[in-house]
Amino acid sequence: MSAATLLFIEDDDSGRELGLFNLRKAGYAVDGARDGAEGLARFDPERHAVVITDVKMPNVGGLEVLREVRARSPETPVLVITAYGDVDLAVAAMKAGAFDFIGKPFHREHLLLTVAKALERGRMRAELLSLQRQVAGIERPIVGRSPAMARALDLADRVARAAAPVLVTGESGTGKELIARRIHARSPRHAGPFVAVNCAAIPGELLESELFGHVRGAFSGATRDRPGRFRQADGGTLFLDEVAELPPPLQAKLLRVLQERVVDVVGSDVPVPVDVRVIAATNRDPGDLRGDLLYRLRVVEIALPPLRERVDDIPQLVRHFVARFAGGRDVEIPEDVLEDMCSRTWPGNVRELENACERAVILCAGDVLHVDDLPPRAAQAPAIAAGGDEWLPALPEDGLSLVDLEKRVIERVLALKRGNITQAAAYLRVPRHVLSYRMEKYGLRRSS
Repeated sequence: MSAATLLFIEDDDSGRELGLFNLRKAGYAVDGARDGAEGLARFDPERHAVVITDVKMPNVGGLEVLREVRARSPETPVLVITAYGDVDLAVAAMKAGAFDFIGKPFHREHLLLTVAKALERGRMRAELLSLQRQVAGIERPIVGRSPAMARALDLADRVARAAAPVLVTGESGTGKELIARRIHARSPRHAGPFVAVNCAAIPGELLESELFGHVRGAFSGATRDRPGRFRQADGGTLFLDEVAELPPPLQAKLLRVLQERVVDVVGSDVPVPVDVRVIAATNRDPGDLRGDLLYRLRVVEIALPPLRERVDDIPQLVRHFVARFAGGRDVEIPEDVLEDMCSRTWPGNVRELENACERAVILCAGDVLHVDDLPPRAAQAPAIAAGGDEWLPALPEDGLSLVDLEKRVIERVLALKRGNITQAAAYLRVPRHVLSYRMEKYGLRRSS
């Protein structure tokens, strides 16, 4: 039984019923339409693998159906039905992009053979596109088909064809950049650049120039013009990771770019037009962004589940990572190892699991993994707050240094988050650059 769904458009009742009967008997799922207008209304690029349409129909003819389907989904093969002798129509259809034509009245074997060829061509083109994306280094494989992840991937694929901004949310290590790359690679902009910027990794005073560019002499040290990431991504996609780390003034400037599609280059009075699709991501509450910017970025939101909510994907992920790090070796993964990995909470999500698999492959003595090769389970960190305000020290009668208290809290949170500044900032509910400033102020060493 074929999983493909076909769309069969024919205004002649007997011809339509015969075609539907033959296709369904062959195992295909088929949607029928009585004319071109109904066929176009029913056409769904996500559902229909092949469109079969008669050419001569009242109002909306087959050539118009062909052109519209090609415009909406260039990869969907279209077969046209023409009466024997209508050579000119058949030639016109092929020139307009039809995959093939079927003579009318058609023979069952010819119909099924032509449909099978069209489906095979579609499958091969899809595989070729996937390989091209991976070879280009844009799209990278996303492993796992748990219901939660399947919903996120389906939404990413559906929004890929649009030009609207997308906001990807989820904890650190859940694969937000992988989703952004997938959207870009499957979009009409796939031939354009994919530019990624980690807003949390660039000091606040340099972010404006990094994003929007500057002209020579705009500030001390600006010895040459710099285009900025928006202009580098022109015609493609700009991925703004950790967008909630942008200082409020830059959030306002980002909003202007989204609204006006121009960038204000530092040191220049002339706005520069840009054609960029923005995909933003954050591991924090999106409500930390200013409201008007959030509305612009959140045209579509894709929420990625943490690994603890997709435990069924862990065995597949482990096999994928072990095979990658094994470098061609056939490394066995016993059930007790998989059970141990499935029982962990993985606060660092897929990224932490990937690192654990790399360590296990490096440390395993032979070609069989053991539980002892896995990282030790992290001891439960003491909670800073034990309920209510009990974690606060008793207030001494002679006063308390607020500066010392803040420094101690930052030190403890950094220890709790193993030196990860981004996670510590999220825990303390402050922007990353604010926490970085406090760390410098108190002489706290950076460890990430």
